Amino acid sequence: MPDASAPLRLIALGGSEAAAQSIGKVLGVVPVPSHETWFACGEGKVVVDDNVRGCRVFLLANPVVPKGERSIYDRLMMTLNAVEALALSDAYEVTVVMPYFPGARQDKRKGRTREGITAGLVARMLEVAGADRVLTVEIHNEAIAGMFNPRECTLENIYLHKHFGPWLRAQGLCGDTVVSPDVGGLERARRYAETLGLAIATLSKERDYTHPNEVLRSTLLGTVEDRDVLMVDDIVDTAGSVCAAVRELKAQGARNITVACAHALLSGPAWSRLQALREQAEQEGWRFTVAGTSAVTHPEAPDWYCSYPLEPLMARVIRSIHSRGSVTRVQDASQVSEEDGA
Repeated sequence: MPDASAPLRLIALGGSEAAAQSIGKVLGVVPVPSHETWFACGEGKVVVDDNVRGCRVFLLANPVVPKGERSIYDRLMMTLNAVEALALSDAYEVTVVMPYFPGARQDKRKGRTREGITAGLVARMLEVAGADRVLTVEIHNEAIAGMFNPRECTLENIYLHKHFGPWLRAQGLCGDTVVSPDVGGLERARRYAETLGLAIATLSKERDYTHPNEVLRSTLLGTVEDRDVLMVDDIVDTAGSVCAAVRELKAQGARNITVACAHALLSGPAWSRLQALREQAEQEGWRFTVAGTSAVTHPEAPDWYCSYPLEPLMARVIRSIHSRGSVTRVQDASQVSEEDGA
């Protein structure tokens, strides 16, 4: 039986401290102190510095910290260590708040047999460590929820279209047509198009999976001629396929283009590729903008990059989970406005 009296506690791992402070301010909760120790050999551990026995704990764990010393898998291992520490400290319930789910793009074998399915492996590791729930944002494949054993751990996925979409409109970035960069993201594009009342189109990409982040060719399904375009995706990593998609849209007659994504990883050559595209746009007299979210923070980003703050929405979701309310209702922007006076 749920324990309605279990107090709410927030704990932040490295790279999530600022988000924890923002979420805690909305909830009226001060994050529980903890500290990480990294040994010379590369191992690490988390120590929780206050009592959490009988508490409903929300562990903020962002595995992507740009320019950080630790890799995604380092941060994942530290998350597992922290979850077990909380379980061994007799926390009543542990929810891992992990906006970006590690391994989410490795959710199937894609026609090859001698490779792992990392998304399922991460799910099982979180279960074994002692997590009761994982809260994530715009997960790459909704079927990953089925990789968790619901008797042990459940996955809560937050959809952003009813919040991120109106924010993009307020910034003047929603355009006339929503475009999906590939057929697999068409359902996501449809949600944004319905929220914003816009037309929809998609690019069909042909990939060579022996070369990561490489697209052989794209075909446009729909029309973008003489239209401002909002291209929505869940993840932008090296930006190679994004830049190719933008150039294809321009070749098809699109005017101004905004690329919006939940997880702007922007690894390796991403910034230089996007900067080159921005400079091309300026020379040719059209606008190119990239919009991400605070799921991944880029403090030194250029002026053509803007970020939607996730923390107020995450705080509302955490509050609803703690009170055994509906996460679906929180994701409805009109419901949120009525309940929170926003």
